[in-house]
Amino acid sequence: MKKHTVGNEASELGAAATKRNSAHMLPVCDWLSDLPENTHLTDLIEVQFKNTRKGYFHNSANLPLEKGVKVVVEANPGYDVGEVVLTGKLVELQIKKNKIDASRYEIRQVIRIATEADLQKAAEAHAREHETMIKARELAKSLGLEMKIGDVEYQGDGSKAIFFYIADGRVDFRQLIKVYAETFRIRVEMKQIGARQEAGRIGGTGPCGRELCCSTWMINFSSVGTGAARLQNISPNPQKLAGMCAKLKCCLNYEVPVYEDASKLLPNRRIELETKEATWYFFSSDPLAGTVTYSSDPHKGINLTTLSAGRAHEIIAMNRRGEKPDTLEGNKTVTPEIGYQTGHGDVTRFDRKKKKHHKK
Repeated sequence: MKKHTVGNEASELGAAATKRNSAHMLPVCDWLSDLPENTHLTDLIEVQFKNTRKGYFHNSANLPLEKGVKVVVEANPGYDVGEVVLTGKLVELQIKKNKIDASRYEIRQVIRIATEADLQKAAEAHAREHETMIKARELAKSLGLEMKIGDVEYQGDGSKAIFFYIADGRVDFRQLIKVYAETFRIRVEMKQIGARQEAGRIGGTGPCGRELCCSTWMINFSSVGTGAARLQNISPNPQKLAGMCAKLKCCLNYEVPVYEDASKLLPNRRIELETKEATWYFFSSDPLAGTVTYSSDPHKGINLTTLSAGRAHEIIAMNRRGEKPDTLEGNKTVTPEIGYQTGHGDVTRFDRKKKKHHKK
């Protein structure tokens, strides 16, 4: 029989704290990690807490810190427990990338490497988060505030909690802070987040069937525009383009650089192709395949013909010299008739209402 000791319990709580932290988040690729002098270039480290919340601290005590080590760091007030995700020269570059003003941002110190007692206390504090969030929502609703408490994060020592909320406009939550402080007996900090950040903190499954990128590996969010969908020839259907956060899917940006490079090889869509048989107008393109489809009508898809980008550039060069080829010499697109007669029956059977059979 396995003996259950205080040490084992602390280890299990520590493992739970590791799991609830951003264990699955991919940190910045530390391409300087194999250089022996990298860690001596600066004493700054990057520490990650729950989900995407990170902070920067000084390792003034020269503790042997590397990725994955749990540390106790200074907080206001008390201390917090987090995981080291970056060390060395890249931490300074991260601070510069995130546009953090060193004169205004107070960089605190690393106190020590977290012990089992520290991890146990942090796990006990984090275990109260869900219950606190439910109660916090009820209190906010009772005060008639137009806001939603999306998540609650306790500090490692349990003396403070950050209440992440979503609101369309400005919210006067001064009375709410007093109620929270009296109810939970902690120091309260309110932090407004957006819909993307809320989805990342709550988690879920996307339309692709996988866990949300923002809750598994994404750390920083970037703006997503409809131009990304148009560039990839994705149907402009709001229901298909929106993610679980009701905003444009972050994955729309993943392949944009590839499409941008491939689109540079395609001819300008405003240029018309002149042949002896007709004038051809741009209809659509497939950047990755390097093909362009033209129509003989400027407004509708008639006599659709697909050319390679090289052939289209060749015809454009001929037109500029005053020459016209006989034909486009491309592959004409034949639109087949779409039927519903398959071996499995008519797909419209799902729309039919079942007849009710009444017993006599």
